[in-house]
Amino acid sequence: MVLLTIFFCIVLLVLLVSLVKINPFIAFLIVSIIAGLLLGIPINKITASVQKGMGDILGQLLIIICLGAMLGKLVAVSGAAQKIASVLVAAVGEKYIQWALVAAGFIIGIPLFYGIGFVLMVPLIFSVVYKYKLPAVYIGLPMLASLSVTHGFLPPHPSPSALVALFHANMATTFIYGLMIAIPAIILAGPVFAQFLKKIPSEPLATFRAEELPAEKLPGAFNSFFTALLPVLLLMLTAFFPYLNIQDPGVAKFITFLGDPSIVMLIALMVATYTLGIKQGKSMGQLAGNFTDAVKDVALILLIIAGSGAFKEVLTASGVSGQIASQLQSFNLPPLLLGWVIAAIIRISLGSATVAGLTAAGIVAPLVLQNHINPNLMVLSIGAGSLAFSHVNDSGFWLYKEYFNLSIKDTIKSWSLMETLVSVIGLVGVTVINLFIK
Repeated sequence: MVLLTIFFCIVLLVLLVSLVKINPFIAFLIVSIIAGLLLGIPINKITASVQKGMGDILGQLLIIICLGAMLGKLVAVSGAAQKIASVLVAAVGEKYIQWALVAAGFIIGIPLFYGIGFVLMVPLIFSVVYKYKLPAVYIGLPMLASLSVTHGFLPPHPSPSALVALFHANMATTFIYGLMIAIPAIILAGPVFAQFLKKIPSEPLATFRAEELPAEKLPGAFNSFFTALLPVLLLMLTAFFPYLNIQDPGVAKFITFLGDPSIVMLIALMVATYTLGIKQGKSMGQLAGNFTDAVKDVALILLIIAGSGAFKEVLTASGVSGQIASQLQSFNLPPLLLGWVIAAIIRISLGSATVAGLTAAGIVAPLVLQNHINPNLMVLSIGAGSLAFSHVNDSGFWLYKEYFNLSIKDTIKSWSLMETLVSVIGLVGVTVINLFIK
């Protein structure tokens, strides 16, 4: 009954948005309340769950998305995006630009959380799309596949790092195995799969579209790349700080503060305001107008993401992840496959990769010891399962849909299938490695 209830709520959400044409934010609120009632949450606690879910998801993403939109807008209107696109194409050729973006997404995705990487790289994707009149989904999805793979498979991302600790796995070994799986997953779910998506119509967010400027008015290549990628550089530097063996606790606290994604984005925007704004002859009034326009363009995205957070919290608060996991535990499956299946079903039901991964880990942890399963591979199996079939109950689904301005049908055909391919390829990779290390 739990799975049927969740299935009913998901179908209702899709129908309200696509058929009835209700605003997705309102649809999420309606479905979240109905889900709370059907799943037995006390009626006086449903609104508290809705508010907590919205607060949790916006607390993580509000500053990053808003400042990222401002930075993206400035990169676009200053001509920096145009310059970056020109340099990339000159370096690798228009034929291989997709592969260049995939490589950039993979390198950037290792130190960055998925949401931050998405917000930072979307302007770069769109600058290439607009300048060379290329299909947005075909060019953009492979880069997002590389970001997704690093998020699910590779430490130091939160979910795989937590799983490494829970299973007492080896961080370095997990990273190496994850890298062996990540590369074929990115290639197959990225550039190869994107070959079938060229005809999907997409008119990406207007905030990242700017008039093409003459070459003499463009900022320099170094200025353009440095400013656009400054958040990445700052986050990478703070990520490497623990390996410098600096003992001073005051310095450590200060670096931790500087490494917070919100602070990084604020610093990057302040630098960009000078390097791509004032230095290029723009007044603070003009820049303020650009920033206001950018926030207006992402306001609806923020509301939709808040709605998805409310729905996820209602499902989590009802305890359905534990019920699903306990029912699946009786399946007579090999432990690595069982971990993947449990994580995948909870992911599809609840929409949260982190909740799916940690719940599945708690269920299969005893099996790892009993059956002498390689803990590094169990981390990767559960990580792969937690990426399966992202759809309408996942904030990442809506982030992609709204930025690329797609229908729900086309988002499922591209985004959801890409995530599923990554998940399945991850399971296959774990199985193959397991055959050779026994």
